[in-house]
Amino acid sequence: MAIEELFSSHVVLVDSRDDHADDSLLWPEERAALGEVVPGRWWDWVTGRRCARRAFTVLGVDPAPVLRRPKREPRWQPEVVGAITHTAGYAAAAVARAGDVRSIGLDAEPDQPLPDGVLRRIARDEELDWVASGVSGVANADRLLFSVKESIYKAWFPVAERWLGFDEASVEVDQAGGLFRAEILVDGPLSSVTGRYTSVGGIVVTAIEVPG
Repeated sequence: MAIEELFSSHVVLVDSRDDHADDSLLWPEERAALGEVVPGRWWDWVTGRRCARRAFTVLGVDPAPVLRRPKREPRWQPEVVGAITHTAGYAAAAVARAGDVRSIGLDAEPDQPLPDGVLRRIARDEELDWVASGVSGVANADRLLFSVKESIYKAWFPVAERWLGFDEASVEVDQAGGLFRAEILVDGPLSSVTGRYTSVGGIVVTAIEVPG
């Protein structure tokens, strides 16, 4: 699945692998919120916000600083929902108008095996079978599961405003279609979510769009 197919036409997705991040596009508030960080974290912040700025332009909304809420998730202006992700020299932002989309989940991970012991901490028993069987188009199904659960949390938290653990969502993957579905196993505003995934250039990207 191509990266452009992860979302519907309501959502604008902009990604980047640009090694030469330029912080001249940051708002002063964004630069102040970042503070003093190591170069890798600086690249993540600058490139993620630059992707968001470009996405705002395509969406047709006035750009505004993307700061952080208390749980460190992006703070969007009231008329926008969105998500930012970055990993291993890759960054992306997805935004939509709040009237069209309720929330967005977006996560990117290197298509590499999870570190030892991590799969057992994030996977439910029923998920281990499909992880062991492998998934078409993705080299490492364990990393795909991790990314899916990160996207679920990013879609869940803005509407629920509370934590969702790895074991509180059960994921099924369409082995051929680039799709997944997750049942949310706790009471809340979402009982299930559906999403899409792809692997491009060694990066697994997962995406969830909750309808408005």
